[in-house]
Amino acid sequence: MPTFSVPGAVLDVELSDEGGHPVVQLHGLTSSRRRDRLLDLDLGRGLSGTRLLRYDARGHGRSTGRAVAEDYRWHAIADDLLALLDAWLPGEAVHGVGPSMGCATLLHAAVKDPERFTSLTLLVPPTAWETRQAKAADYLRAADIVERIGMDAFVQASRMVPRPPATAGTPETVPDVSEELLPSLMRGAALSDLPPREAIAGIDVPVTILAWIDDPTHPVSTAEALAHLLPNARLEVARTPHDVARWPEVLCEDVARHG
Repeated sequence: MPTFSVPGAVLDVELSDEGGHPVVQLHGLTSSRRRDRLLDLDLGRGLSGTRLLRYDARGHGRSTGRAVAEDYRWHAIADDLLALLDAWLPGEAVHGVGPSMGCATLLHAAVKDPERFTSLTLLVPPTAWETRQAKAADYLRAADIVERIGMDAFVQASRMVPRPPATAGTPETVPDVSEELLPSLMRGAALSDLPPREAIAGIDVPVTILAWIDDPTHPVSTAEALAHLLPNARLEVARTPHDVARWPEVLCEDVARHG
């Protein structure tokens, strides 16, 4: 696979070039291209006739990284994204799609460089603003668990948390991150938040927000707040796996409509 160097990391990258509109696809915290495929969050699998750029964020999957928490703050990961787009799709405006941390990365990148995006498909937005502090404390505790007891203890604790009903039937997976880097990723997430509300309100491109119910890590309240703030947004909320199964079609529609 091709690689791309950024400060402190080497990103593993792939481009599926079928011509057409450029699309960049991101993944969530502790995940990767491979793991999102297992979790049915690889929406790009339904695309054709596009130039689809996928990559593993620093410290995730096949990409490298350092054990430095600040490297994994969302605005730093957004800098990686913008540098990657400058190198692989120079001067082009792209459609961005990604869940959770990927959603947050896209929002930070769109605030920094609004001309870079034609439109966005944002999946399961994470906790933000008032709800972020409690989640940040969870990440810090998780980092301590990994350091004191190991990744297996973290994975077992994670499996005790009820899963959102829309994810029923997806396989149980483990973080696609090394045990050495996982605490730094968690602490970087604890230091992160979505951009300020007033900055998000300035993202004036078409946005589809795809959320699901009963997930404290990705509350519908964040999705609703984004739908209210963004000037050109629509929101869909999934309640069942059947609803999530339609998300690749939603992405295809978004790219066709705004590409």
